[in-house]
Amino acid sequence: MAAAKPTLTDSLSFCLAQLAAAAGEGLGGEKDPATNETPLGRALLALRTRHIKAAGGIERFRARGGLRPLLALLRRAATAGSAPSQAGPGSAPSAASAASSPAPASGPAPSSVPSSTPSPPVRLRKTLDLALSILADCCTEGACRAEVRRLGGILPLVTILQCMKTDSIQNRTARALGNLAMEPESCGDIHCAGAVPLLVESLTACQDSQCLQSVVRALRNLADSPQHRLALAQQGAVRPLAELLATAPDAALTSALVRALLELSRGCSRACAEQLSLGGGLGPLVSLASHPKRVVREGTILILANLCAQGLIRPALGNAGGVEVLVDELRQRRGPNGSSPASQQPLVRAVCLLCREAINRARLRDAGGLDLLIGLLRDPRASAWHPRIVAALVGFLYDTGALGRLQALGLVPLLAGQLCGEAGEEEEEGREAASWDFPEERTPERAQGGSFRSLRSWLISEGYAASPDDISPNWSPEQCPPPEPVEPASPVLTPTSLRAPRTQRTPSRSPAAAIEEPWGREGPALLLLSRFSQAPDPSGALVTGPALYGLLTYVTGAPGPPSPRALRILSRLTCNPACLEAFVRSYGAALLRAWLVLGVAPDDWPAPRARPTLHSRHRELGERLLQNLTVQAESPFGVGALTHLLLSGSPEDRVACALTLPFICRKPSVWRRLLLEQGGLRLLLAALTRPAPHPLFLFFAADSLSCLQDLVSPTMSPAVPQAVPMDLDSPSPCLYEPLLGPAPVPAPDLHFLLDSGLQLPAQRAASATASPFFRALLSGSFAEAQMDLVPLRGLSPGAAWPILHHLHGCRGCGAALGPVPPPGQPLLGSEAEEALEAAGRFLLPGLEEELEEAVGRIHLGPQGGPESVGEVFRLGRPRLAAHCARWTLGPEQCPRKRGLALVGLVEAAGEEAGPLTEALLAVVMGIELGARVPA
Repeated sequence: MAAAKPTLTDSLSFCLAQLAAAAGEGLGGEKDPATNETPLGRALLALRTRHIKAAGGIERFRARGGLRPLLALLRRAATAGSAPSQAGPGSAPSAASAASSPAPASGPAPSSVPSSTPSPPVRLRKTLDLALSILADCCTEGACRAEVRRLGGILPLVTILQCMKTDSIQNRTARALGNLAMEPESCGDIHCAGAVPLLVESLTACQDSQCLQSVVRALRNLADSPQHRLALAQQGAVRPLAELLATAPDAALTSALVRALLELSRGCSRACAEQLSLGGGLGPLVSLASHPKRVVREGTILILANLCAQGLIRPALGNAGGVEVLVDELRQRRGPNGSSPASQQPLVRAVCLLCREAINRARLRDAGGLDLLIGLLRDPRASAWHPRIVAALVGFLYDTGALGRLQALGLVPLLAGQLCGEAGEEEEEGREAASWDFPEERTPERAQGGSFRSLRSWLISEGYAASPDDISPNWSPEQCPPPEPVEPASPVLTPTSLRAPRTQRTPSRSPAAAIEEPWGREGPALLLLSRFSQAPDPSGALVTGPALYGLLTYVTGAPGPPSPRALRILSRLTCNPACLEAFVRSYGAALLRAWLVLGVAPDDWPAPRARPTLHSRHRELGERLLQNLTVQAESPFGVGALTHLLLSGSPEDRVACALTLPFICRKPSVWRRLLLEQGGLRLLLAALTRPAPHPLFLFFAADSLSCLQDLVSPTMSPAVPQAVPMDLDSPSPCLYEPLLGPAPVPAPDLHFLLDSGLQLPAQRAASATASPFFRALLSGSFAEAQMDLVPLRGLSPGAAWPILHHLHGCRGCGAALGPVPPPGQPLLGSEAEEALEAAGRFLLPGLEEELEEAVGRIHLGPQGGPESVGEVFRLGRPRLAAHCARWTLGPEQCPRKRGLALVGLVEAAGEEAGPLTEALLAVVMGIELGARVPA
């Protein structure tokens, strides 16, 4: 088959020449269509179908200068198209006047061209169709978009859009403008040229789906910034989009409308929300949330999420079913096959905003939203959203059913975790996101209506403001801190005020009583905890380890004065009789004393951590809270509850009760009966060597035993006085040293032979009278009685040294200190242990006591520390065990050393708890070890 014959239009140069000629000569006048239009039409058609579509064709067209004559042609066509209508009285305004005229606030733009405007001539329409199609294709590339803007090509397009109402021309013009709007600079110029009202008019006038899609796309691309989105909404671009969505258009147009509304609803403005609602778009959007096409479905859901930023539309959105849609979508995205946390963020924000209106809170609760929010609070990956979620839950403050559900889901420990965590600050919302349960007062400031004056009077009377000058006409209840929910008549809360730390006025009954109370990121959590603490029996949720830990962490760790609400929560709990048993079971009373009074937090045990110095206000708070518990414990109800716990409770409860009693009970008739007569003290002591039920159990126990000792001392016999330590500065004379000199006096008549071969001189008579062992050995019928060199087996020189001194009558000469190692070195296996064992073997009780005093002097004296107590106890000597117990519970010891010493004693005792129990019991009771102790 022969190749097609080349034509003139195959040449780009020919087409550009025809385009330039037409741009110079114009389209009007008396030109013969046979010599002017036909070659131009052929050239335009070739440019659109062949040259522009070819690879690199757009770039070649731009490089050869094709855009300039093309735009000139469009200018002449626009002028020719607008000329007939300008002669009549109903002529259309120019593009420049459209750009300078004020835009309507809402609703579709009024028609700029009378409906009777005649259609353009066929020749002009065909030329425009081809030229606009070429320009739209060229504007798909960035270089061409910049060139068109430089050549001033935007204004002719706006003029054509204004004057040519044919669907095909409107379609191609909108397509070209939409492509140009992809450049931020061109987008601004299109707005300034007044194209938005004309595009909005096309939405209402055009019936062709392709044209509508091009117009919708142009509006979407023009919404490239918050300022432009607001301008589009204010010029009525949203309502016709919503109306089109409600008329069930075809699938392609539906997708375009969803994409456009998604872009326009970013940072949703009030005008956008109002127009979308007035256009009836909420129902179709909720329906499209289950669309089979994923792009449409996800875009619709994001639109609904964006709309939640406007309080005025949230009630209507909830009525349309938006709450259930958003909750279900968020649940699916959090499922095992869900999406990333980043895709969940807008939905989390939307669900939290929906909690600001009562009607939506009820819908969210019924849809399972509370479980979803608690799940988010448990998720460490969602920690950035936790402040927002807690603030949203404040909306349920007066919903008893929801509060019960939240408590059952474990909200209280999560709130306590918020108090001691490092969660980020909640993103501050605009005032338009405020709850629509309190619509804004829109009275102008210069003309205050009667309703505002009434509101102002009520605010002053209720203590929200101290004077009329404190109140602006723009005031809303969101700007006040939520009142402490004490009285049922308190205003309903809205969580929009839960923002960055600041100081706000607390409501009170009179302006004079208004006080300044800090309200930071911890405010929502404290408000919810305060609400829970007002229940008749809050013990199950609030008097627990995690809850108390969070409250005390906040109270003691706040850089400034903590919120008075936290202090009121603690005071309310300690004053509630229903919480007494919970404070005992959870070791809450012991924790209050350790953390607030003694300054030892769980994180500071056993190794101290760098913390701010304990403030006196913490000590005062702790003493006040313990006094509250004391009042409850010494009441008839409290005595019965404690007795029941100690006698009939579980083993863990009985131990906790015995440990707590010395802290909260000062009546001798109560604590003596429970601790001494009914075995509470022995129960506590027996539990020391068992697995600890609390991280601070041994610290609590040491403090409890010390407090009990203080209670017992005034009523029991005085404690056994400590052994008087030997005075190293003025030791007693040594009676053994004369035997060691070169001329011993008297001369030794006996030598003891050690295993090392060392011979130590001795006097037989003095040694025989020192103990029954040596009397039998040296003066009896044994062979050693006739020997001058008597072997002493199993003795090192260091251990034998104090024995030889003692045999010759030395008492307090300092020889007993020789075998004792310095603090920090083990006593087991040392010469001191060897000497003690030998003193017992040789029946030298006086030497045993002297050696024990030496060990106590060195290891339990001023240079010794808690770590030495366990070492001394490991020697297994009853007197040393008593000495260790006295050192541990002594009033001069700081609480931390006392606790560490008890830890060492328990480790040293191991499974043999009997000696430790007896030693501590004797010291607490103030009786001598070995005497009869009450059972």
